[in-house]
Amino acid sequence: MEQTSAAFSVQLYIYDLSRGMARQLSPIMLGEERGPRHTSIVVYGEEFFFGGVGISSCPPGGTMLGPPDNVVELGSTEVNEEIFMDYLSSLGETAYRGERYRLFEHNCNTFSNEVAQFLTGHKIPSYITDLPSEVLSTPFGQVLRPILDSIHIAPPGGNVINGPQNNS
Repeated sequence: MEQTSAAFSVQLYIYDLSRGMARQLSPIMLGEERGPRHTSIVVYGEEFFFGGVGISSCPPGGTMLGPPDNVVELGSTEVNEEIFMDYLSSLGETAYRGERYRLFEHNCNTFSNEVAQFLTGHKIPSYITDLPSEVLSTPFGQVLRPILDSIHIAPPGGNVINGPQNNS
């Protein structure tokens, strides 16, 4: 018996969190024009992302950030939606619980990169994943780090896939 499998398109949505301000400030910090990015994975007609409340989903472009500034085609996956949702549920119970969010070390871009590799075998662009360490390596980044570490980004407009667990 011949078994057929469907391929699902996988996209990376990229949002400029600075709303254009990075064009003015990043040359001061990095010597080039780059700024903070929020990323998410779009697959099965849904947008998935990680923030201060954990893993969330919404219709593509449905967060309060509006439409993405850029869309990168990551390829396709043969992983079906049921397996993917089980995978996300597992991530949401372990590495991607809301309280584990860290603006620089463990954020939406870390999540997008891991999920992209699970679905397609490919990473997201390095200019996104390398930016936090580049910022922190600057004197200005070191001065701002205590403030920046206290920021938890959770774009409103999504449905939490695995929210805080009540363990009482």
